[in-house]
Amino acid sequence: MENRIFAEGHRGWRAKYPENTLVSFKAAIEYGVDAFEFDVHLTKDKVPVIMHDANAYRTCGEDVFLRDLTLEEVKQLDAGKKFSAEFEGERVPTLKETLELAKSLSDTIRLGVEIKSYTEETVDLTVALLKEYGFFEDCWFYCFNARVIKYIKQKYNGRTMGYPDFEMSEFEPDSYSYYDELGIGIKIAHSEIYDFYAAKGLPIHIYCADDEKEVAFAISKKPALITANDPVALMKALGRK
Repeated sequence: MENRIFAEGHRGWRAKYPENTLVSFKAAIEYGVDAFEFDVHLTKDKVPVIMHDANAYRTCGEDVFLRDLTLEEVKQLDAGKKFSAEFEGERVPTLKETLELAKSLSDTIRLGVEIKSYTEETVDLTVALLKEYGFFEDCWFYCFNARVIKYIKQKYNGRTMGYPDFEMSEFEPDSYSYYDELGIGIKIAHSEIYDFYAAKGLPIHIYCADDEKEVAFAISKKPALITANDPVALMKALGRK
């Protein structure tokens, strides 16, 4: 990958559009980000769909778990109206729909693929679609579960990004050896423990920097990638707008 800071939209363009929806992804791509991040769960009938939470209440207003719904039932959820009436009717996208959109809009867009259902089956189905659409080689796999990170690295040699040990589940003494990169939240980046994790020598992803001050601070840490809920300040600071 190029020796420059990548600008990544968090769940698309989360500040302005309903997160993890096609309209959010489309806006981020068209604005010119290098990558966008999204979160993968499996439905009851084993279809990878995009939502941050396991439960649909926060974003869709329905107290149901994705794992208990078929794809047909997930498609009845409204992922837009709780954000704004303007987006009423926006649906929860499948991973396939997300990849089709990205493919149709950009030849260079990269993906931050966060595995939220901590199963090997979720990884396998996700990897298969990423390979089908030609995104596997240029994506990052994120996960807060060290066993899943290890599985991705050992079985697929995917490009992995884990988080500091205290934020991970199922962390083992050798877990860092399966990381290609390290995700650091902006609060940790400001703290006295940042240098401890930076000293591990892994390329750093900093998330989320959303205003000029935080963007300037994040850039000063010389990360490989910066994630933003609102990419405007980030893109401007990187000279891309």
